[in-house]
Parts: sequence; C-alpha cells; structure tokens
Amino acid sequence: LSLGEAKNLPTYPGPNKMRDCYCTVNLDQEEVFRTKIVEKSLCPFYGEDFYCEIPRTFRHLSFYIFDRDVFRRDSIIGKVAIQKEDLQKYHNRDTWFQLQHVDADSEVQGKVHLELRLSEVITDTGVVCHKLATRVLECQGLPIVNGQCDPYATVTLAGPSRSEAKKTKVKKKTNNPQFDEVFYFEVTRPSSYNKKSHFDIEDVDEVDKMEIRVDLWNASNLKFGDEFLGELRLPLKFLRQSSSYEAWYFLQPRDNGNKSLKPDDLGSLRLNVVYTEDHVFSSDYYSPLRDLLLKSADVEPVSASAAHILGEVCREKQEAAIPLVRLFLHYGRIVPFISAIANAEVKRTQDPNTIFRGNSLTSKCIDETMKLAGMHYLQVTLKPIIDEICQVHKSCEIDPVKLKDGENLENNRENLRQYVDRVFTVITKSGVSCPTVMCDIFFSLRESAAKRFQGDLDVRYTAVSSFIFLRFFAPAILSPNLFQLTPHHPDPQTSRTLTLISKTIQTLGSLSKSKSASFKESYMATFYDYFNEQKYADAVKNFLDLISSSGRKDHKSIEQPILLKEGFMIKRAQGRKRFGMKNFKKRWFRLTNHEFTYQKSKGDHPLCSIPIENILAVERLEEESFKMKNMFQVIQPERRVLYIQANNCVEAKDWIDILTKVSQCNKKRLTVYHPSAYLNGHWLCCKATADNTPGCTPCTGGLPANIQLDIDGDRETERIYSLFNLYMPKLEKMQEACGSKSVYDGPEEEEYSTFIIDDPKETYKTLKLIIEGVGTLEQEHAQYKRDKFKKTKYGSQEHPIGDKSFQTYIRQQSEISAHSI
Repeated sequence: LSLGEAKNLPTYPGPNKMRDCYCTVNLDQEEVFRTKIVEKSLCPFYGEDFYCEIPRTFRHLSFYIFDRDVFRRDSIIGKVAIQKEDLQKYHNRDTWFQLQHVDADSEVQGKVHLELRLSEVITDTGVVCHKLATRVLECQGLPIVNGQCDPYATVTLAGPSRSEAKKTKVKKKTNNPQFDEVFYFEVTRPSSYNKKSHFDIEDVDEVDKMEIRVDLWNASNLKFGDEFLGELRLPLKFLRQSSSYEAWYFLQPRDNGNKSLKPDDLGSLRLNVVYTEDHVFSSDYYSPLRDLLLKSADVEPVSASAAHILGEVCREKQEAAIPLVRLFLHYGRIVPFISAIANAEVKRTQDPNTIFRGNSLTSKCIDETMKLAGMHYLQVTLKPIIDEICQVHKSCEIDPVKLKDGENLENNRENLRQYVDRVFTVITKSGVSCPTVMCDIFFSLRESAAKRFQGDLDVRYTAVSSFIFLRFFAPAILSPNLFQLTPHHPDPQTSRTLTLISKTIQTLGSLSKSKSASFKESYMATFYDYFNEQKYADAVKNFLDLISSSGRKDHKSIEQPILLKEGFMIKRAQGRKRFGMKNFKKRWFRLTNHEFTYQKSKGDHPLCSIPIENILAVERLEEESFKMKNMFQVIQPERRVLYIQANNCVEAKDWIDILTKVSQCNKKRLTVYHPSAYLNGHWLCCKATADNTPGCTPCTGGLPANIQLDIDGDRETERIYSLFNLYMPKLEKMQEACGSKSVYDGPEEEEYSTFIIDDPKETYKTLKLIIEGVGTLEQEHAQYKRDKFKKTKYGSQEHPIGDKSFQTYIRQQSEISAHSI
C-alpha cells in the first residue's frame, strides 16, 4: 500500500481550524498499520508505504483518517472501505477516494451460524398452526469495541402488524461466542385465539411479509447503552421450500435511513493498492516451469532464457525482478544468474559512464537482492546514526534562501559536515559486514566492467559504486522508512537533513571526476569543497575493493548484536516468582540475533532475557486459552512458556516468523507442542493433567534460518506463472518477432523493436516451452476451480451467505459452463 495524502478535510470547529491527522490501515476493523501524525493541516501528506502478508480472510480493506485529541479519544473524520472483490479495480493505480461518513451502524464484521425450522402443529381442536424454531449456534470474528467484546444476540419475529423479540445470554470476553440457544415463535394461530395483545393470522400472504431478524450487540457498561455489532434479516417465505434450514451468514450493517453527509464534505484520500492472491499447488506441478527458469544462467545467449524473457514481456521490470530474485535466492542460483544478465548488459553498453544507470532487469534484480540480503547490514551500519539525526533535530539547512530566522549558515554547514563525515565513516568501515551474496555479485560486476572497458581504470569501481552507494546507501538515508530503519516517514526538517546527507554521500561514492559540477545548486557545490580531499576518494576505493574481491573472508560481526525487531506487546507472567500473580502486563520486547528480552519501556534494563538457543518452539496460542486474540507462545527448556499477545494479526505473524527463523538451528527444537494453555490443573487442548506432558500437536515447519531458503519457491514460481499468463499476448508477439528476424534480416518492424532478441532460434524454442508450461498450469487451475465449485456449499462456514466474492465466482462459473455447453 502507498498512502499518499488527504485533501480538503473539514475544518476544526475551534478558532485554529487546522487538524493533527493520522491514517490507519484496517483489515475489516482490525488496525494493522498507522501513519505518523501530520500536524496543523487540512491536506496532510503522508508518503508512507506498507507491505504485509495477510494472515486471515477479510471482507474489507479500510482506511480511517483520525484527528488527534490531546484531552479526549481521537475522533474519526472519515473512512475509505474497499471490498476485497473490488481491490483488482484499483490495482497499482494512484486513485483518489472520497472519504465516507463513519457511524457504528456501518462498522460491521463477522458471521453468524443459524438453524431455522418451520413446523406445523395440530391443536386439540384440529386446527393447524405454524411454529418457528430459531437456533442461534455461534458467531465468529465479531468486532472488538473499545478493547472488549461481550456479545449477545436478540432474535425478533417481525411482520406488518407485530414484533416479538427474545434474547440470548451474554458471553463474556470473546468475539467468537458459542450461544447454542433455541427460541420458539408462533407464526400463525387459530382465529379463535383472541387475546388483546395478540392478533389473528390466517392469511398465507401475511406470513410471506414476515421476517426473522437477528441482531448482535456488545453488552456495554457505558451510559450510552449497548453497541450494535451487526444484523441479519431473513424473510420467512424462503422457508416454504424447505421446513428446516441451517447456514452461516455474514452480518450486515443496519439501515437506519439516516442521511449521511455528502462524501465531498469530508475530503478525499490518495491511495495506491497492489493486492495479489495466488493459489499455490504442491512442488511437482511447477517442475517444468521452475527447471526452465533455473537454467536461465546457463542458456547461451542469456537473452534467450526464460527469466530474461519474463523481464522483456512485463510492463515494469520490477514486477519480474521480485519473484525471480526470490526464486534464484531460494535455490542458491542468484549469483550465476545476475552475473549472466549483467555481463550481457555490459556488452551492450557503449559508454563506461552510463554503466548500470538504466532501469534494466539487471539493475532491478540487484536492487531486490540488496534489499533482501542487505537489510541486516543496513540496520548495523546506518540505524544508530539515523536514529540520532531523527531525535536530535539539529538544523542543517545550507540553502541561504531557506534559512529560518535566527539560524546561522556556518553553524548549519558545520552540523551537516559532521553528520556527513560520520555517515561516510560508518559506511566505508563496514566492508567486513557486507553480506557474502552481495560481495559475490559485486565481484562479478567488477570483472565484467574491467574486461569490457580495459582503457578505463575507474570503471571497476563505478560499476560497483553505482549500486552500493547510488541504489543502496543513498536511498536508505533519503527514505529510511522504506528500509525499516525508522517506523515512519521523517518530519520535514529531518527529511531535508537526510536529503542533503544522501546527496553528498551519493556524490562521494560516485568517484566522478568533477564533483562540484555534479551539483545543480551552487550552495551544494560550495559545501562539497569540504570533501575534495584525496582521503575520501581513497576510503571509497578501499571499501569497494574489500566488498568486491573474490578472496574476501566472511567476517561474522559476532561481537555486535543485530537488532531484528522491537515493540510493545502484552505478556502473561511466567510464574518465576513462587507466589506471584500470573497477570498480563504491557512490556517493550526486543529481539536481536543473540537474545529475546523484555523491559518496562524502551531503553530500560531488561526484566527478562531468553538466549536464542533457549527458544525451543514459537507457535500460535488458541484463543480459548485466555479469551484473547493474536496470542503466541515462546516455549523454553523445562516446559516454561512465555505467552504473548501482539497488537494485531499481521504483527503476530511477523513476530512468530522472525522468532522461528532465528531459533531454527537450535539443536533441541521441539517437534510437538500444546496449542492451548495449561490452566486449572490440565492442558485445555488434550486434557492431560501433568504440566510436563509432551505436546499433542506437531510443531509447524516455520522458516529455514538461511536467507537463501527464507522463501517459498513454489509460491514464487506460481507468481511467475501468473505474470506469464497475464502477458501471454506479448509472449505470442515475441514469437512472431523471432520468426520475422529469422526470415527477414532487414530493418525490423517497429512493434518488434522493443524486444531484445540476440538468437531468434533459441529464443523461439524457450518461448514455446514457456507457453506450453503456462498452458498446462492454466488447465490445472481451471480443474481445481471446477472441483472446488462442485464441493463448495454456499452458506458453509468458508462461504457464508452474503459472500460477494463467492457470488461473483458462481456467476463466472455458470457463464463458463453455459458457454462450453
């Protein structure tokens, strides 16, 4: 997701009129991300990106704009809600969305399981009456309101002239309540039954106008009354076909007839959403396509390989680079593949000054590899100094036009010079920490460039610096939030300081002949005079030599722990004190490659430290244990367990993944665990009474510890198949271009000129194999969908009634089958 900016927000009613706004990203109503607060603006610019794996099903992706209030709860200005089935409409397009009004009646999520039975009863006098039995079995995924959910349901039989309501018991502290309560209603009565408060119903048409309504409520202690959670309305006439009906239903918002504000009264929000959903088969399905891709590095010429062809047909090279790099990293083939495509690109380059400067497949693949393999390297190298710059707020503006009142130009220059010096030093001294896979790629780039441009002695350096400085360190300094160095986009003053540092570091690393001339701004050229000494150029060359030499030893910087993840979570006391309370407390958790610790708040002394080698398993904890969502457990020796609650489902998955990854190589890792807690003298899952009983459920596989294996190869191959399938017309056009080139050796047609085809015969062969492989997988997907369609019942727990994506799917399938008939 890219959260761009909001505009034309309604003015604040006070004299100031400005607002302090932030934006949240929610799966249904569960918040998974929050931007920084932009103060005193009605058109706040966020410029923040957020990427996540979605660990559960959802109906809406929602964005809420909040106005911060220091004294009261923050108020909601408006929201954008995109239904899951509509996400493809906005895929990868900058779109302005009108903010919609928010009220409790529209904030609905979850589903309800009902059984309805309409039966005929014969009275003593021989008259037939109709009775309705409504069984409310359970609900799932109800929203949590103000941190709690104590739900109950009301069941109402309503008609044109009557309304009769009944209520379930309140279920405390759960958003998945099990009710299993039955309510009986008399639908029709004999005409002699004539009590004042009741009525006679004999007319069958009257029954058809009646409906059963189920409303879900959160029992609140507040004076405002109970909160509405969702409703369901079912007309009784549908029970005429079947006397008994059991199904799951999505809860719906209540229509109060309230006229909401006009959408343009609330302003709008600019978003770019990229959503992909792939169905991944087991490995054997992908063998032909995967093998074809993995031998790309050995194909001569490399432009005839499957991976290079993917780069040629995709609209954006980035689209192809992401799954290709992940796949090649997974199978340990990234270095030969990048060496092959880089070598081919160097051969096509005429001027050594433009080497690797375009947005080619090579440069995008190296960018992606550095992002994946170099994230820890960035954390160790840049995070401490970036954190300091963000916290201290020293003034570093050196443009005389932008100087604020009271600022001194010389002082600002000195502040900036000190920062640049320190950043430059930490980078050039970090050579031994550079990941091996990056060094191997840099060695290959250096060799290719030196061989191609033998007369240029500097090209061996510029080939490497164009990546490590221009495309790795400089962007990370400029936008630290995109490289996980800071949680949010920095404030304007800090952002300006980082821009000036990034520009200077980029120029220092580029080793260009006339440095001052490389700046458009005269004030930057003046500032750069500080760094015109030979020692800076020597330091850059020494650093580049170290990270691109083949005999470099992989020094593991064991003495310096790498911070992997940190943040507030809630933990349950582990019972280390004999008589201590086993209560829940909010703590600051910190994970490095050495230990997992928690403390009262950030920067405090750790209250507890768990060495990584003592983490024997990390698994989810079932909600029934403590009636709390998003919980997981860290299992330690002697069956000691730390129970933790993360803030949301995405964060829980991130913590489980990274803790599993760092502890994957522990020799004593468990193979089985208890998915529920040990409470009141027994395990809730298997009912075993001894607290040292071995687990009852196999541990999940988790993520392998090695970066080259921290990827699902089948999933990446499925993504590549999807891309080939999407760009099938271009593959066919490329086949035509190969035929045209083989037969006709004159000037090529314009529509074919965009493709790089060095060997038409070899390229045609590969294209034929790709199209065959994609066709086979397409048939498998179609068969899977047909089988699923036959087995899936509308109204099941997986596809409740009201599931629009499934309704769309049914419509598509019926159209396909009608077409085939």
